Amino acid sequence: MRRVVGIAAFLVALLPAAASAAGGEGGLINLDKSLIIQAINFLLLLFILSKLLYRPLLAKMEERSQAIKTSLDEAQAARAEAQKQREEHAAKIQAAHAEAQAIRAAALKEAADEQRRLVDAARAEAARLVEGARAEMEQDIRRARQELRQEVGDLAVAVAERLIKKSLRDEDHRRIVQEALATLERAG
Repeated sequence: MRRVVGIAAFLVALLPAAASAAGGEGGLINLDKSLIIQAINFLLLLFILSKLLYRPLLAKMEERSQAIKTSLDEAQAARAEAQKQREEHAAKIQAAHAEAQAIRAAALKEAADEQRRLVDAARAEAARLVEGARAEMEQDIRRARQELRQEVGDLAVAVAERLIKKSLRDEDHRRIVQEALATLERAG
């Protein structure tokens, strides 16, 4: 406002100098009452325009500047909040990835332990089956030997009965007994 009043005062001060430069009458500007009325009208118009338009315009421009500044501040705050949330999400993703790796490692360890346990159980079962088969085989061998001895004894008795029936000599009798004993020793 001061600027406008200053410019108007400067122009009013220049008017008499411009009028005298024109050489009195018949120039562009005549110094009479109408010039002063026009100057007062001009100053009054400047004052009214200043009050009705210029100050509200300045107030609106200031309000708009404040709104823009507020919007910029809000945008900056929103940008900072978005960056913070982005960092939080990145940290959560990284934590979830680390947790998934830990779960995977635990599952692999558990699977390896289970596999080792199953292999050990299978080996123990195989050893038990082999031991059972070995014990059964030894029992079968003992039974077969027992049956063989029984048969050899029965055979020896049968041979002895035949020999007695034929009434062998002592030498034949000894020879048959020795052969039966030798057979028993080979079988046992």
